[in-house]
Amino acid sequence: MIKISGVIIAFNEEKHIERCINTLKSLCDEVIVVDSFSTDKTPEICRSLGVQFYTHAFTGHIEQKNYAMSLAKHDYVLSLDADEALSDELQRSIAECKSATPHSAYSFNRLTNYCGHWVRHCDWYPDVKVRLWRKDLGHWGGINPHDIVELKAGATTRHLAGDLLHYSYDTISSHVTQTNKFTTIAAQALFKQNRQSSLLKIYTRPPLKFLKDYFLRLGFLDGHYGFIICFINALSALLKYSKLYELQRNREI
Repeated sequence: MIKISGVIIAFNEEKHIERCINTLKSLCDEVIVVDSFSTDKTPEICRSLGVQFYTHAFTGHIEQKNYAMSLAKHDYVLSLDADEALSDELQRSIAECKSATPHSAYSFNRLTNYCGHWVRHCDWYPDVKVRLWRKDLGHWGGINPHDIVELKAGATTRHLAGDLLHYSYDTISSHVTQTNKFTTIAAQALFKQNRQSSLLKIYTRPPLKFLKDYFLRLGFLDGHYGFIICFINALSALLKYSKLYELQRNREI
């Protein structure tokens, strides 16, 4: 039987952290929370639930998640964000895996709750994620803030039934605020990699993103919120490429 370390990164997540921890406790042989110095009740809640609680300065999503993984003592890591939780079906699927022939990694669909609405289109679902893997066969990579698990060549992945539930935004304002923050991080990361923006990208990527998500990815089936999500997705493309272009121009001055 495989043993699993559940790992969570958190910052000011008093609203979500208990739900996240409770869905891991019945499955994992240890639960680790790495907190970047929350100022709310997150530390207090974590300690009351008996998890291993650590504080660590936040230098990036990828870096923080790799640090949390380094603390795990078991071969397999199940990594969640504090605003995520495992559905009942996904908990059953993972429990069955513990006693079955192991794979290198396991993927599952992520289902996002947006202002109380479960989003099943808009390029937000099924949103397949690898979140359970043998820690010597993978690590967190990608471009901040959009981290992904990168597996070594030859690693096998099995897709599990059930959803990873993502409790994202309670308000449209919080979505816009986070989009502004994340596009700044993304533009800076792309700039460091010498990736290029252009006026053509600024003018074309946002409308193309909206058309793809709203029509091709059936965002209109999510109704009022589907339109808002697809519009903000397009805004995200506009901001990211505009901020990257600004960084390029400032370097040339």
